[in-house]
Amino acid sequence: MKEWNKQMERGVIYIYTPFCGTCLVARAMLENIERLHRQDIFHEMNASVHPEYMHDNQIESVPCLLFVENGEIVERIYTFYSTANIYDYLIQYQPELFSNVT
Repeated sequence: MKEWNKQMERGVIYIYTPFCGTCLVARAMLENIERLHRQDIFHEMNASVHPEYMHDNQIESVPCLLFVENGEIVERIYTFYSTANIYDYLIQYQPELFSNVT
């Protein structure tokens, strides 16, 4: 996972806190996706050290996936359900990930 960048034009940000058990389960799902694609896909942000960002962007809870396009948040996901569910969002927002999957 890549460290979060405030100037992001397009991407996916995984927001977590270090002591959140549900965040650890979510992180495992994301790591499996990255392992399959053999690349970093998700940027990560520790909510504990970015309280202003959480407030300014109305982040309600963690874990959270933010889908960013043109520097704007276009989708917030709070319930990960399964790896397949996350893939549904990736297919929608980053279809280029699936053009060369082996």
